[in-house]
Amino acid sequence: MSLTDAESFECPYCMTNNDIEIDEANDIGQQQIVDCQICCQPIEILIVDHGFGLELIAKRDDE
Repeated sequence: MSLTDAESFECPYCMTNNDIEIDEANDIGQQQIVDCQICCQPIEILIVDHGFGLELIAKRDDE
């Protein structure tokens, strides 16, 4: 049994899809900085649970 779920998000710099592993017990409501797997730019990720599923909000680190 895996404790993480695989999710994808679009890089706000180069618009390519990136993969991320989410630990629902610890990552909900947390802000993370990850590098794009293609262009290596820093992406600010916020993981939100609205009760009907997870939402990943990806934005540029300089916004």
